Amino acid sequence: MTTTNDPAKKQVRIDRNFASRVDWNLLRLFVEIVQAGGIGAAARRLNRQQPSVSAALKRLEDHIGTQLLRRTASGVEATTAGRALLLICEDMFESARMVPHQISQAIKQVEGLVRIQLISSVISAEFDEAIASFHRRHPAIQIELHVSPWREVLDALERGEAELGVGYDSGVRSALTYEPMFVESQQLYCARMHPLFGCRVTRLGELREEGFILTGGDELETITRLRQRYRLGTVVNGRAEDINEALRLVTLGVGIGFLPVMAAKKAVDQGKLWPLLPKDAEPSYDIYLIARDAPLRDTATQLFMDEVLRRLRAVPKA
Repeated sequence: MTTTNDPAKKQVRIDRNFASRVDWNLLRLFVEIVQAGGIGAAARRLNRQQPSVSAALKRLEDHIGTQLLRRTASGVEATTAGRALLLICEDMFESARMVPHQISQAIKQVEGLVRIQLISSVISAEFDEAIASFHRRHPAIQIELHVSPWREVLDALERGEAELGVGYDSGVRSALTYEPMFVESQQLYCARMHPLFGCRVTRLGELREEGFILTGGDELETITRLRQRYRLGTVVNGRAEDINEALRLVTLGVGIGFLPVMAAKKAVDQGKLWPLLPKDAEPSYDIYLIARDAPLRDTATQLFMDEVLRRLRAVPKA
């Protein structure tokens, strides 16, 4: 005969009137206890007395009809029933969070401002289509775009100066969420009048003495590490924080420089620029739609993010 020490695995009486009898605040308190890691920690976070938190947990367990948490030396541990309830509570709270957004959309009275901070020269058909479609659906919502180097995009999001960002990140910031938009590649270009025009370079170290155009704070760490490895850019002929202005300087022959492939495509097609690296040597990296945590998003921002994600997820996988 098999037995179990987990009281949550015992037969639970089904209470068909549970929803009308339970105090919904007890569910929120249960999640707070789990997230805090213990009853005492939850009490301190909520500025309540520990006995009252313990009593509230006991009332919830009485409503459920089984034990939800076990006390351990390090705090609390969820039982099987407790883990199941936690998943249910997370779904409930997410649904509750979306109530004002969905109601606003349903009555067609959505107004507001969506502030987007993005790196220069973002080329994405899905992003552009999302802006156009979003405006048709919600003409009363303003869209504000600010261009800045990628680190400033992240900082603006964390400071609350923007709700959404489009850009690169070499790490992950815990207060932000990341949705991949597309993979971008960079290439090293020279102008038509440059002696290397029409040539391919397989040994980057040979370019140490070449004059470079640098993009300062807008340069990605992927490119910075590549340059430093081969000591490229020790001779600086120009700087431009904006990719479009860096493109201008490279095209005019002021120096060679790394540029996003899509940003340089028109100039390459016109014969004004030449890619020096073999295609398989092009550095690549992810560009993300970056947002502040869900609870901080207003209705306008959430609706715009939903529009972008809907279009991104409709793109066939390669």
